Amino acid sequence: MKRVIFSQQKFINSLSKYFTVAILLFSFVMASGQDNTLAINNQEYLEKTGLNVLVFHNQYNGMFFDEKTAGIEIIQHEKRIATGGAVRLQNTPEQWDQIPDFVERIVDKGNNTVSVILRYPDFDFEVKLVVTPRGEGFLFGVELEEPLPELLEGKAGLNLEFEPATYFEKTYLMGGKPGIFPLHPSGPMNVTPREKQIPQFANHITFDDHGREEYLEPLPIAQGNKLTLAPDAPECLVTIQTRNEPLMLFDGRNVAQNGWFVVRSLIPANKTGKVVEWYIQPHTIPHWIKTPVILYSQAGYHPGQEKVAIIELDKNDTPLKTASIYRIEANGLLYKKLSGVVVEWGNFLRYKYLKFDFSNIKEPGLYIIEYGSRKAKPFPVSNDVYKEVWHQTLDVWFPVQMDHMFVNEAYRVWHGVAHMDDAVQAPLNHQHFDGYRMGESTGTKYKPGERIPGLNVGGWFDAGDYDIRTGSHCQTVLSMVESWEEFGLKRDETLIDQGTRFVDIHHPDGNPDILQQIEHGALALVAQHKAFGRAIAGIIVPNLHQYHHLGDGATQTDNLHYNPDLKLFEQKGNESGTPDDRWAFTNKSPMSNYQSIGAIAAAGRALKGYNDTLVEECLFYAQKAWEDEHSQEETGENSRMRRFMGSIEAGTALQLYISTKDEKYKAAFEALIWENLEGFGGMNLSTVVKALPYMDEEFRNKLIPYVERYKGQLEELRKENPFGVPFRRGGWAGNGQIIAWASTNYLLNKYFPDIIDREYTFKGLNYIFGCHPTSNISFVSGVGTWSKRLAYGNNRADFSFIAGGVVPGVMILKPDYPENKINWPFLWGENEYVIDICAEYIFLANAVNELVTGDDN
Repeated sequence: MKRVIFSQQKFINSLSKYFTVAILLFSFVMASGQDNTLAINNQEYLEKTGLNVLVFHNQYNGMFFDEKTAGIEIIQHEKRIATGGAVRLQNTPEQWDQIPDFVERIVDKGNNTVSVILRYPDFDFEVKLVVTPRGEGFLFGVELEEPLPELLEGKAGLNLEFEPATYFEKTYLMGGKPGIFPLHPSGPMNVTPREKQIPQFANHITFDDHGREEYLEPLPIAQGNKLTLAPDAPECLVTIQTRNEPLMLFDGRNVAQNGWFVVRSLIPANKTGKVVEWYIQPHTIPHWIKTPVILYSQAGYHPGQEKVAIIELDKNDTPLKTASIYRIEANGLLYKKLSGVVVEWGNFLRYKYLKFDFSNIKEPGLYIIEYGSRKAKPFPVSNDVYKEVWHQTLDVWFPVQMDHMFVNEAYRVWHGVAHMDDAVQAPLNHQHFDGYRMGESTGTKYKPGERIPGLNVGGWFDAGDYDIRTGSHCQTVLSMVESWEEFGLKRDETLIDQGTRFVDIHHPDGNPDILQQIEHGALALVAQHKAFGRAIAGIIVPNLHQYHHLGDGATQTDNLHYNPDLKLFEQKGNESGTPDDRWAFTNKSPMSNYQSIGAIAAAGRALKGYNDTLVEECLFYAQKAWEDEHSQEETGENSRMRRFMGSIEAGTALQLYISTKDEKYKAAFEALIWENLEGFGGMNLSTVVKALPYMDEEFRNKLIPYVERYKGQLEELRKENPFGVPFRRGGWAGNGQIIAWASTNYLLNKYFPDIIDREYTFKGLNYIFGCHPTSNISFVSGVGTWSKRLAYGNNRADFSFIAGGVVPGVMILKPDYPENKINWPFLWGENEYVIDICAEYIFLANAVNELVTGDDN
């Protein structure tokens, strides 16, 4: 009987096993049919599980040209691995090489195609790109109504660029022949006469050939009819087959460290119709679902603040019901301290979001969040968690950015004394790079090319580049003054000697570092007023091959005054025949001037008792420039401009009033701020709230309705996105806006605590520290258990970082893709440190610390 029962059970088990396999196979077939068919979705891009193909949803930028965020782009397993799919005129286009104008996108769902019309107006050349879903991949073709212009024969081709970091040290097959993607560029190069080069933006030249009149271009590292990228890595495997013209693989890093791997087919001469066509098949992992990301502050939390983790899920993922908090004990063991319900927030952009509130965790210690099988990195809960988070920004990042100084840190020299040959007057009627332009007049007493004395002092490298950008300097100085006055930051960890132009990091010198940084910024701004009687747009190198300079800032120029009577590279005394001295762009701008007046007026009171000579200069030139602006006739365009920038002028008047106590500035402020607050409350509240300590109760009461209206805007943000912060969409990510927003919320909570809750301030800093889309990395290098270690600083080619630097953050690519690449530092819109954001971060970090310190008293 026992044997019979065993046999029956064995049969049932076998039947169940086969039935289960059949069900799994059926499910796989059904799912495969859904997952592996690429189709045009309602947002007009190609989509299937694990794959999106954007079709010129993001376009080339007329100001910065190729930002590596345009054209045909491939998002594979939620990583953007390819960009720049278009007809281009170089093997490996650099940022300033010519880009096509976008004419239109045509979506034809009946014929299952998305077409894009592009045009190169300088060559009277128009081309159509056609993208057609086909099975598990898509066809990508070029169609011409007219043959290729003769001038573009051998130059125009279909390009698609692949991000190098994704493919570093992975393999490829070209026509069956194996290769390895190099970690460092080493491909072959070709030298041709410069006249054969397609001109770059405004006829600038990125390559410094030291007078040889040469042009360098990469040659292919592989050629064939079928290319497989990363056959050893399913998550980024892509196959490209050509239907006609052969494929070539290039390494764009041979000419530019920010270059990508480029796949290219030349457009044949004397042909029309479909002249090039590829079949591209990005591999997708069956049933792939994005791994959940637990979003929280990498820096940790104060015991008394609200603590909410946000969990980001694939839109096809099924939410779990609970998440847990574990405490890490000294013996290394984990103890569960909380298991709580996860609340579904909803969808934002392309993901779904959950919220997990663990505010009940108040005991100081180290904790870990667990969701399903995912455990996040540890974070502290501590009373002094925010006390030091701003230190590296002031201790390291700002000293490294100091221009006209030698900067040392222990055994390391960050850079030598830079730009001692500053500066000469920029030429007339000139379109420069990075947004600089000169018109028909210099607006100064200096002739184009004439040396302007006194500009080789103070200032910071603006960002990952080395120019002196006046607007950024004004905001930086003003933010530092506000931090000094609001929090009294006495920290001293840096030696700064203006007399010897020497900076030594981690070397206290008896002076508050923030005052020394305010001084350094004010010196540069006051130098402009001494030279011109007003602010100017900025100071930047004349040549594009200098602008993209990476390395020691002291080698961007030769630090010798240019003398046109000397031969090229000839040196005599403190002069040389090399025209590399930076240009001063001296365009008149009331907006820039008002920003500068406000900044030096603020510096003029902050520096009292530290540098009284500079104090006198700051206040003298601030008041003189104000009078000069107001002596101009307020008619026509000037009058309209004043109304447009009323908030900036109001802020300037406020700074002058605080510094001088002159009632005329107070009157000007009140007239301007109430005139401009209506309709722009959110933008101008940050200015008006700073006036409250200097105004009466009537002024405060008058402001209350605007604060209440602003509270409604804050509540709307909670409904718009799960992070409750203002997002920016476009070519530059929004951390600067979020930091400024949170800082405004701090001041409003300080003066209107019954209206504005302090949590709106915490939200901003939590976002910066890791509670943001796509990853939980801290956007402040060196702060938190996981922070930005690859960033767009001047050392980006080293795949490194500068401690304390703050990056722009998550950039939203149209229509719905949030991105912040953690393996590729060269996308400035996501990863470039900028001085004004870093200064505002110092204020916000201290603001949050001030809020929680009150809980401990």
